[in-house]
Amino acid sequence: MKSSDAPKDGDFASYLEGKTSLSSKPSSVATVEDRNSNERAETTCQTVQEVLVDGQEPTEEFLEEWNALENAPGLSDEELARQALEAGGDDGDKATPE
Repeated sequence: MKSSDAPKDGDFASYLEGKTSLSSKPSSVATVEDRNSNERAETTCQTVQEVLVDGQEPTEEFLEEWNALENAPGLSDEELARQALEAGGDDGDKATPE
């Protein structure tokens, strides 16, 4: 989320209300934007924001991936620490892990 699009002072509820009221359209009316969005969703992975905030219907691929993540075994603290130390962060410098 870009800083200009971020909710002010943690006001996430107002942000969501603004997003949902802007994207509310009668479902019987298919616009060019809707068709383009559906075509794009079929060719790329659907995001959580598109489903929860923008109100898109989740695709089968999205639901399968969501279920796989929900049912994946948790990582130990040691494994999380190991992964953090291996990751160089945005600058790629392993001497300053994220």
